[in-house]
Amino acid sequence: MFDRLSERFDDIFRSLRGQGRITERNIDETLREVRRSLLEADVNFKVAKGFVKGVKEQALGQDVLKSLTPGQQLVKIVHDELVGLLGGSNSPLKLADLPPTVIMLVGLQGCGKTTIAAKLASQFKEKSRPPLLVAADMYRPAAIEQLQTLGTSIEVPVFSQPAGSDPVEICRLGVDEARKTNRSVVILDTAGRLSIDEEMMHELDRILQATSPHEILFVADCMQGQDAVETAGRFYERLAFSGCVLTKFDSDARGGAALSIREVTGQPIKFVGTGEKVGDLEPFHPDRMASRILGMGDILSLVERAEQVIERDKAQEMEEKLRKASFTFEDFLDQLQAVRRMGPLEQLMGMIPGVGKAMKGMQVDEGAFSQVEAIIHSMTRQERVQPKILNGSRRKRIARGSGTSVQDVNQLVKQFQMMQKMMKQMSRSKGGRKKMKMPFAG
Repeated sequence: MFDRLSERFDDIFRSLRGQGRITERNIDETLREVRRSLLEADVNFKVAKGFVKGVKEQALGQDVLKSLTPGQQLVKIVHDELVGLLGGSNSPLKLADLPPTVIMLVGLQGCGKTTIAAKLASQFKEKSRPPLLVAADMYRPAAIEQLQTLGTSIEVPVFSQPAGSDPVEICRLGVDEARKTNRSVVILDTAGRLSIDEEMMHELDRILQATSPHEILFVADCMQGQDAVETAGRFYERLAFSGCVLTKFDSDARGGAALSIREVTGQPIKFVGTGEKVGDLEPFHPDRMASRILGMGDILSLVERAEQVIERDKAQEMEEKLRKASFTFEDFLDQLQAVRRMGPLEQLMGMIPGVGKAMKGMQVDEGAFSQVEAIIHSMTRQERVQPKILNGSRRKRIARGSGTSVQDVNQLVKQFQMMQKMMKQMSRSKGGRKKMKMPFAG
């Protein structure tokens, strides 16, 4: 989402990083460009103005002009100010001392509340905190059916009542049901409207009074830009919500909502939706997001994603195979599928410092993954474990079965053999028996 803003910041700071000396005039010119970039990204103009003012005060107050690396120091100040603008630190959900924890989702119609309800429920279930979903949107067609379908997909029960029931009573009964069935968390999927009106706000106020939620989360669509920020401000005046969830964070939106909503409401961004799947919900970390915006990558989030999809025991088993150089096509397929579960490859690459910039303008071919999987799936179990038996006729059969060419199969086998050879050399080098020979060493 911040790709364009990241490019602009990179262009702005590149000329400063290499300079041994900068002046107050340089700083003014740089910050003028920073302000323009923020406004182009649809950041609230008051927020952009305040941000630039804060950076300038910090820059002049820290003797940046006398520093040996003034450009780098200015980038650090911008990073720190971005972290502050985005909330300072991660803000986890508050959990009740005595379950169930009640979480109330609010927002306009179409912002993604129902999907976010299921995503939150899925996360709580993974953490061994059994959730209950409550379908309290009695106005949007098929809203209850959508929540029930999502609940079934993640094996989480959904509490609902017949059409025409009072949403306030549904929420109250839902909390009672969670208490009776020993559910740790109850998530209230409330109704929205196309725009704010008194009837909706009054209903939400009554639900708040009836259920005393521990968290009220405002769900905002990043694609709506400053409209989402304005709506958040009006919701907060009435409901004093405790945090925000941003949806469509993986879109090509300009990013203004994410950079403005916390400053305007004073409430933290707690989660961001990064895709359409139920697992595509991430806790929001201001420091990591600031690093992404400035092109510094986000290794911690990448590691966390890896830990979610790769079991510790399996990782240890894989390490042992790598050390013994007994890595097979079956292992390769497992690793490939694990990487795909972590998310779009382009998104993962952007988390590695420097890689995002290096790949600027390049298209990541996700289809290549599917082709490799198809080729491996077309092999017999014996062929996957013993690639040496892959003669010409076998390769022709595999190519036909996978809808690829013999050349594609040959290329994959060759790459795999090179990888096996490299692992064998690394394992010997690690064991001290033989040092790895580097290419072109002579």
